[in-house]
Amino acid sequence: MTNTAENQLFDYSPITDRPQLTWPGGAKVAFYVGLNIEHFLVDRPSTSIWPGTAELVPDALNYGWRDYGPRVGIWRTIQSLDRHGIRASALLNSDAAKHYPQIIKAGVERDWAWLAHGRTNSILHADMSEDEERAVLTDIVGTITDATGQRPNGWMGPGLTETFNTPALLAEQGLSYILDWTNDDQPYALNVPGMFSVPYTVELNDLGLFSKGTTGPDFVQIVKDQYEQLRDDSEHSGRVMALALHPFVTGQPFRAKYLDQALEFVAAQPDVWLTTSDEIADHYKRTLQERP
Repeated sequence: MTNTAENQLFDYSPITDRPQLTWPGGAKVAFYVGLNIEHFLVDRPSTSIWPGTAELVPDALNYGWRDYGPRVGIWRTIQSLDRHGIRASALLNSDAAKHYPQIIKAGVERDWAWLAHGRTNSILHADMSEDEERAVLTDIVGTITDATGQRPNGWMGPGLTETFNTPALLAEQGLSYILDWTNDDQPYALNVPGMFSVPYTVELNDLGLFSKGTTGPDFVQIVKDQYEQLRDDSEHSGRVMALALHPFVTGQPFRAKYLDQALEFVAAQPDVWLTTSDEIADHYKRTLQERP
């Protein structure tokens, strides 16, 4: 007979059975942009647009595609975010904090929220002992704090990866929420004291969408459909809408205007709270504390 481990990190909670969740100003949908700011190693297989060369060292084709993001694509994305008054929730590899100081400076000037996103997206956050992981997380959090002047409150693992110890070790570091478990439209408390899950998305995510042949106009319509459904769902309790962006994908010239159109639509909605994942987590924690 096979023993199957049960998930101990969080409990089942149907969204229909929860207390009402309200957002500031009576907003229906809390919207944030998860902006992936990543550094990739030149000698490790990583996210690829063409698998035929992915195992080569160096892999100029795929490495160059990824490297377009911090060199060019992110600056287009920043222009669009600025145009529509949206602060990024920056999902930051600690190696990116070392290599791209101009991006860090731009984000600090715009008061972005900074989340820890592992060391590099060329290495998944896995296969570590508790002591090894504690040392790795201490280094990641310290590097990001030193670079940005802000200690991160949130975490998303590279490739949304964790170990079973990660949430508790993050709590030791003073972090309070994670994005890795994309299973809800509202935040919820984890079974780790002081830790929460905030919704992220692998569906409304440019990397997944455009790799499946989604066109620019399709992308705009998908964003509209996502927002409108969540707004309808929020008649009695607020929802979260995350939009996940990678500058080497959406930052490409022929996609930039469609991102701008999508953000223009969301920013124009009268019932939206344009916010960050930090502010969503903080508001949710205060809501729980105020409940009798």
